[in-house]
Amino acid sequence: QVQLVESGGGLVQPGGSLRLSCAASGSIFSIQAMGWYRQAPGNQRELVTFITKDGTTNYADSVKGRFTISRDNAKNTVYLQMNSLKPEDTAVYYCNAERVGWETPDGRGGIGDYWGQGTQVTVSS
Repeated sequence: QVQLVESGGGLVQPGGSLRLSCAASGSIFSIQAMGWYRQAPGNQRELVTFITKDGTTNYADSVKGRFTISRDNAKNTVYLQMNSLKPEDTAVYYCNAERVGWETPDGRGGIGDYWGQGTQVTVSS
């Protein structure tokens, strides 16, 4: 009933920029928070940043000052602008949506957390 679709990953040189997007689709009426996690080979998935419905943001120390998260509530879309990229930013980036409220016209509904399929970001010269 709810899908998250990410886009914008790719290969970039150190110091470069990328912009990720994540659009949530389905019979959604509310999303409490949206964010980005990343997982590098051999590492656990870690929180990069999130933004709440009212615009409150939080960033991992490793990306503060370089990454910016933004959100379009009307489009149920979250963006991640990544600047001054470093090789250690290389990972699969996953979009997350928390406490997504959805209801179909025939009355089915619920609240849940959802993940995107992931998009690869590679920072290398």
